Amino acid sequence: MLTVHHLNNSRSQRVLWLLEELGVPYEIKRYQRQPDMMAPKELRAVHPLGKSPVITDNGATIAESGAIIEYIIDSYGEGRLIPPPKTPERLRYTYWLHYAEGSAMPPLLLKLLFTMMPQRAPLLLRPLVKAVANGALTGFVDPQLKQHMAFWEAELGKSAYFAGPDFTAADIQMSFPLEAAASRAGLDQAYPKALAWLAKIHARPAYQRALEKGGPYEIGKA
Repeated sequence: MLTVHHLNNSRSQRVLWLLEELGVPYEIKRYQRQPDMMAPKELRAVHPLGKSPVITDNGATIAESGAIIEYIIDSYGEGRLIPPPKTPERLRYTYWLHYAEGSAMPPLLLKLLFTMMPQRAPLLLRPLVKAVANGALTGFVDPQLKQHMAFWEAELGKSAYFAGPDFTAADIQMSFPLEAAASRAGLDQAYPKALAWLAKIHARPAYQRALEKGGPYEIGKA
């Protein structure tokens, strides 16, 4: 049986959601973040990088969200949650599947890191660290995030979902960036189409089932 090595508050929540959408049987092996929010060393026994998500299935170990989604769709999808080949929607699907981690997540991660830096700095150095972090945020990170959020808003103005009129696995992949942006990067009422998209995916029964099975999900801490 397919096993999801599930780290709390992590991208592996998307894998649970995809499996619930497809009705694929799976089991969960749970891992808890350490106090410093890093993954526990036990995950290195599954994959050398010790990261999540990672799945094991039929003797194979697959890591990276996009690769996992592609594997599950190819192995169990039976044509579901993916547009037909050689269509404009398929091209958009492929783009968003890779954009989510390749372009959207780096500035969101920088936002989290620079926001946390002053809190973790030695007391005497906090004013200096805060000044450096705020400079990086206002000079580079925040403008980049606004550009991405405007992009999402414009694209969701073209169709109900990222790849076109139908919900696909690309929407599952894009959920993490938009949830992170809504939590800590200013995705608010200025982006009504993006917020409406979030409301739609959160209302899906499979999303709710995955949330129940995956446990508490505080995206702002991921």
